[in-house]
Amino acid sequence: MFRFLTAGESHGPCLTAVIEGLPAGLPVDIAAVNRDLARRQQGYGRGGRMRIEKDEAEVLSGLRFGRTLGSPLALAVRNRDWANWQERMSPTGPAAGEAVTAPRPGHADLAGSQKYGHGDIRNILERASARETAARVAVGAVARQLLAAVGITVAAHVVAIGGVTAARRTCTAAEIAALTASSRLACADPAAEAKMVAAIDKAKTRGDTLGGIFEVVAGGMLPGLGSHVQWDRRLDSLLAAAVMSIPAIKGVEIGEGFANAALPGSEAHDEIFYTAGRGYYRQTNRSGGVEGGISTGEDLVLRAVMKPIPTLMAPLASVDIATKQPARANTERSDVCAVPAAAVVGEAAVAIVLAGAVQAKFGGDHLDDLLVAVRHYRGRLDGDA
Repeated sequence: MFRFLTAGESHGPCLTAVIEGLPAGLPVDIAAVNRDLARRQQGYGRGGRMRIEKDEAEVLSGLRFGRTLGSPLALAVRNRDWANWQERMSPTGPAAGEAVTAPRPGHADLAGSQKYGHGDIRNILERASARETAARVAVGAVARQLLAAVGITVAAHVVAIGGVTAARRTCTAAEIAALTASSRLACADPAAEAKMVAAIDKAKTRGDTLGGIFEVVAGGMLPGLGSHVQWDRRLDSLLAAAVMSIPAIKGVEIGEGFANAALPGSEAHDEIFYTAGRGYYRQTNRSGGVEGGISTGEDLVLRAVMKPIPTLMAPLASVDIATKQPARANTERSDVCAVPAAAVVGEAAVAIVLAGAVQAKFGGDHLDDLLVAVRHYRGRLDGDA
């Protein structure tokens, strides 16, 4: 079973990820992992922290001569800013630094402090920070390499920021990667991107932040990933949970999603066709590649809504948890807009779920075993064609 854990604080020594369930013999390209980490740091509207960090993955275990061993793969992403925070974030010794006591509306600050009984909100915000997603991107980059072995690719693009929406288009994962390669906002519509940049500039002037929407597409999909038999094995529920777990994500849809609420069934579903040699196929993909919790073999299409980041340079009203008096919310070094970064994290989340679904269906302690199982399954499907 493909699974992972992450650990680490935003200003601690490093972020750590441990991946279990990778088959032995999988080639892992660390340079490719680092390229995804670099993509997460980019995007117009990012803050000063990204000028300090240069995220790179360090392999701690589970890899020898570039291939997985079948044992847990452990990765670390060092925090350069740790050098400036060693006293305030020291794991031992007396407390140092001023306590943070003014929670930010929209952040885990207050609810987390109440839950865990902390008088210093920094004990919450350090782990609740989106900095944690660097570890998830590293995990996702490894998952993408497992998916590539079976012909599945994953890519994301930004489709809206601050109310500016890109022209709707149907793109494959490969087309998305090509169209967004030189974009400052990972947007495939240059005209919309220019308006998004202007909106970010205006928000920065006001001390405000902006959210938006990104879309993730997975191509080369196999039918039959996921299952209808239990709620926690449904592919769509796993995808929604993984993407919703990204900080600031407040909505997830697969395929036409919410638009289906306004449509009759005759316009909401994908009619099924069959021809000899091709087998079963659909001329539309309103379902986004998932029916009944199971992949259909069509491209997986998922969109997610990211709310504006809650750290504002013109802070909102709050209450000091030490004095219970009115206060302005705490400010931390932050971004104006991080939707392009969230899109990279969304790619990682989707890749992680799909890698787990591939492992669940095909198993295999070694990559060769998994690939033999995939070839056998494809052969069975081709028999229906």
